[in-house]
Amino acid sequence: MRFGKKGKLSPRFIGPYRINKRIGNVAYELELPQELAAVHHVFHISMLMKCIGDPSMILPTESIRIKDNLSYEEIPVQILDRQVRRLRMKDVASVKVLWRNQFVEEATWEDEEDMKKKYPYLFQSRGNAD
Repeated sequence: MRFGKKGKLSPRFIGPYRINKRIGNVAYELELPQELAAVHHVFHISMLMKCIGDPSMILPTESIRIKDNLSYEEIPVQILDRQVRRLRMKDVASVKVLWRNQFVEEATWEDEEDMKKKYPYLFQSRGNAD
């Protein structure tokens, strides 16, 4: 079951969960654990992924702290790289961020201004590299 999205192309999944039944052509009812009691048990097929055994894509619900809004927090560890892209008449700065949660380290490209607002401490050690 798709759980959240960090960045634009990095969906996260939790599970796996058993399918109880198919509802129509594009929805499935899942058997969810008690920790997800606040989540509706019927999902569109686009929110589901076949369990292929890639542990980096699956987060066990027992060990993550799910907030009331059904999100979880990943911790940015450091800035690995920086790039500036020219889009028509505008320059867009991105930074490659190393993220860590309880089980996985992953690097994704994020908007530099958004990261500076949310995590200013990541940029303090960079000096005047901007």
